Amino acid sequence: MRFSVIVPVYNVADWLPKCVESLLAQRCGDWELILVDDGATDGKCPALCDEYGAAHPELIRVIHQPNGGLGAARNTGLEAARGDYLLFVDSDDTVAPDTLSRLSEEIDKSGADMYTFSFRYVAEDGTESPAESRPIPEAGRPTALRDTPELLLDPPMAWCRLCRRSLFTDTGIRFPGRVWYEDLCTTPGLLLAAKRVVRLRDPFYGYLIRRGSIMRSSNLKRNLEILNALDMARAPFEAAGETERYLPWLTQLAVTNVLDAARRVLLEDPGADYLPEFLGYVQKRYPEYRSCALLPSLGKKKLILLKLLEGRRYRLARTLFRLTKLL
Repeated sequence: MRFSVIVPVYNVADWLPKCVESLLAQRCGDWELILVDDGATDGKCPALCDEYGAAHPELIRVIHQPNGGLGAARNTGLEAARGDYLLFVDSDDTVAPDTLSRLSEEIDKSGADMYTFSFRYVAEDGTESPAESRPIPEAGRPTALRDTPELLLDPPMAWCRLCRRSLFTDTGIRFPGRVWYEDLCTTPGLLLAAKRVVRLRDPFYGYLIRRGSIMRSSNLKRNLEILNALDMARAPFEAAGETERYLPWLTQLAVTNVLDAARRVLLEDPGADYLPEFLGYVQKRYPEYRSCALLPSLGKKKLILLKLLEGRRYRLARTLFRLTKLL
């Protein structure tokens, strides 16, 4: 079997049908869909999963488990998967109907360990933003992290990449449960293990922006979990003795993610007493960050934010960003 599509499900009854229908529309015959009910408590999702499984027994498998969080549900799916490649889809999102057929064509051409692709932001009313885009001069050409270390700076999300299942089974890499930033914890290690990576421009994925999603939670302090995620992202490089080789990109990865997490906090609560911990992490783990050759590529907005965080000018940062709409 070529593909296993893994969908963790938790209290998303309003969006799950659209997600599953987008997958049932795939123009590809060699795949399976694994719905992992992660202990949903809404009284609807478990039944919805079973209904889809009963309607498409040749295609859909349903697994019910006690709640363990997004990462744990993904792990359950990958342990049960039979496909050579894994595609992780969040249960409130959608994929384009040609996703699997196009990815299958790419596999026939290159047989890479990982394929990354673009995505669109979708509002709750169905309106879409233009596809996420970034310059990919070598789009479609196989590469590897050793040759293209800037792969570490691509969006880390599990749902915008297709991975060979052996990347997980051969390395033991799994998603951590019950944490934020679980993708950042795992993707760098997968990239280090992958011998061939292909970046595609195709916007296969539709990411729903909705109230109540994990990353729009009001629990601001959980943004500090980015610091543990960055340690987990660095760990495989330390274990392989490759930290120095990739230090500029690991530095940039840390600075970028710390700025994003700190921004989310200061825009809501510039008086949060834990705000210094974000930049403090970078100063401790990457003390030479200011001399990183990649730092100017952050762009003017983030460089301003970095300077304000260094001076602990949190209220000024919020005022400036709101007035100028830099964010």
